[in-house]
Amino acid sequence: MTEQIFDSTTDNMIEIREVTTKDELRRFVDYPNVLYRDVEQYVPAFFDDDVDDWDKTKNPAFEYCEGKCFLAYRNGEIVGRIGAILSHKANKTWGTKRMRFSQVDFIDDRAVSKALFDAVEAWALEKGCDQVHGPLGFCDLDREGMLVEGFDRTSMFITYYNHPYYKEHLESLGYDKDTDWVENLIDLSDVDPRTTELLSKLGERALKKANCHKAHITSWRQVSSEHIEKVFGLVNKAYAPLYGVVELNENQIKKYSKKFVPMINPNLFCMVMNEEEELVAFGICVPSLAKALKKSRGRMFPFGWIGMLKALRKNDTVDLLLIAVEPELQKKGLNAVVMDHLLSGCIKMGLTNVETGPTLETNTKVQSQWRFFKHEQHKRRRCFIKNIK
Repeated sequence: MTEQIFDSTTDNMIEIREVTTKDELRRFVDYPNVLYRDVEQYVPAFFDDDVDDWDKTKNPAFEYCEGKCFLAYRNGEIVGRIGAILSHKANKTWGTKRMRFSQVDFIDDRAVSKALFDAVEAWALEKGCDQVHGPLGFCDLDREGMLVEGFDRTSMFITYYNHPYYKEHLESLGYDKDTDWVENLIDLSDVDPRTTELLSKLGERALKKANCHKAHITSWRQVSSEHIEKVFGLVNKAYAPLYGVVELNENQIKKYSKKFVPMINPNLFCMVMNEEEELVAFGICVPSLAKALKKSRGRMFPFGWIGMLKALRKNDTVDLLLIAVEPELQKKGLNAVVMDHLLSGCIKMGLTNVETGPTLETNTKVQSQWRFFKHEQHKRRRCFIKNIK
C-alpha cells in the first residue's frame, strides 16, 4: 500500500507506505532513535525484539493477530511511523470490534499524524472494525500506553517515550481517553526498619495461613524456562480481568520465558508455592537497563551486551517487571511475601530506586502495596480510543 497526501501548509507531498521489506522494517523500528536522538529521557527497546515482533514466523501472536506497519515520508525522509494490530482473540474475549494502533511516532506536524492514523483507520474499516484504540501491543506484555505526564523522567525499556505534542495530535483527530496507567518511583535509600520488620511478619503469617512456602532459589542456574513458564501461566489467570488482556498461548509463553531467564537474579525473583508445589505468587525485578540500551541504541551486538551485563551487576535502580498472586489467594497477604523478598534483595544489592512500571489507575490492589514506602507517582500514560463508524 502506498498513499500520497498533499500537505497544503508546506506544499509537500506526504507519502504513506506499508512496510513490506526487511530493510523498511528495520527503518520502522529504528525511527525513534532518530526522532529522539537529542532527548535524554528516551530509552529504546531491544531492537531485534521489535523487529521480530512484526515477523509472522517469529511472533506466536500472529496465530490470532493480523498486523501492518506504515511509514510516512516527505521528500524521501521518514517523518513518522505507526503499527496496526487486529487481535481477533482480544475482540472475541472482550466482545469488541477494535483495531489496535502501536509503535506510533511522528514529527510535530498535524498533516503527518493525520495521514498515519488515516491509514490505520482505513484498514480497520476494511476489516470490519468500529473502533481504533491504543497504543497497545500484540499482548499485555508488550509496551502500551502513550505518555501524558512525566516527560522529564527517564523512560524504561518496557515503556514508550513520546513527545508532549502527541496527546494534542490524537485529541485533534478525535481520540479520547479510554484508560490510564500510572507509574511510581519508590525511594529505598532510607527505608524505615519498622517497614522491613512489618513486611517480614506479614509474609510469615501469610505463608502459615495459606500453607505455602517460598521456593529456595540461590542461583540463577536453578531457574529454568519451566520455572518462568509457570510464572506466565499464573499471569494468564491473575491478569485476565485487566484492560485488553488476552491469554498468552503456549508458544508465546515459551517465547517470553526464554527472554526472561537470562535476566533472573535470585535476590530479585520470588516464587511462592503451595503444598502441591504449584506456583501461587511471584515477583520479578531486574536492574535498570535504561542507560545501557540508550548507549547501544537497543542493539545487543556487537558490543551492546557488555553494557547490559554491567547494568545487571552494578546499578542503583531496579525495574519491577511483573508481580501476581493466584486470584483465589489475593486476599491472603501473599503479596507481602513477595514484597519482603524483593525489598530484601534490593537492599542487599544496594539498589535505592524502584520503578514500578505501568499499572492501571483503577487497580487499587497494586497501588496499595506502595503505601509501605516513600513513593511518588511520577508518570502517567494513556490508551486512547476513537469510534470510526
